[in-house]
Amino acid sequence: MTDRTDSEKADRAVEPDVPRATPPAVRVEGLWKRFGDHTAVAGIDLVLPAGKFIGLVGPNGAGKTTTLSMVTGLLRPDLGRIEIGGRDVWRDPVEVKSRIGVLPEGLRLFERLSGRELLAYTGRLRGLPGEDVDSRANQLLDVLDLAGAQHKLVIDYSTGMRKKIGLAAALLHNPEVLFLDEPFEGVDPVSAQTIRGVLERYTGSGATVVFSSHVMELVESLCDWVAVMAAGTIRAQGTLAEVRGDASSLQNAFLELVGAGGRDDSAALDWLGGAR
Repeated sequence: MTDRTDSEKADRAVEPDVPRATPPAVRVEGLWKRFGDHTAVAGIDLVLPAGKFIGLVGPNGAGKTTTLSMVTGLLRPDLGRIEIGGRDVWRDPVEVKSRIGVLPEGLRLFERLSGRELLAYTGRLRGLPGEDVDSRANQLLDVLDLAGAQHKLVIDYSTGMRKKIGLAAALLHNPEVLFLDEPFEGVDPVSAQTIRGVLERYTGSGATVVFSSHVMELVESLCDWVAVMAAGTIRAQGTLAEVRGDASSLQNAFLELVGAGGRDDSAALDWLGGAR
């Protein structure tokens, strides 16, 4: 009996604690999506680190929106695996969606609600206590400069106001990862600066922002990690410095990566603007 007990104790000997590596914010493996004969996303692999401001950049039609739609559970992939915070998006959708916030392109809102009503409705759908919803809504409306329009119907909001109320709704439950598809598209400079300030404060707390854009100057000024996408494939991913490499700017590196570097269109449209 004594020998058996000693053996069991030996089997249960505690090994020194080894810190577990933090899982990446997003892990994508072999992701494919086709629409008829068109391949929108062609077997991409991505590993996006947690706690970073991440830009997914590419020209129009690169597959950015399709990729983000699949990553956030809005569009089912044809093939591939997606994990957010170590959890499979399609096997554990409820848990994953409780941890993320999404501001998709072409955001559709409940337009017959006021801004405050929209936040109250969203918070309660998320299962937040009413007092928490009201408190967080007050702060978000104030910080995003929407307090004066909080009782105005969303249908009467400008493009910038819609982006800001959509961002407020996406942040209300304090997600671990925030996904934004072209968040600055069609937004005036004042609203853009407000949104930028909120996002920088959010990532400063240790959360992760993943946003798509084709404006390299914006990405270069905001992001510390970048993935470049073109024709449904990932051309480069890494820190801003790694992707930029020896190029003088992210814009120049981007043009080379997507195959537009050195292109000369000087002979094209030579008829345009000539004497009539």
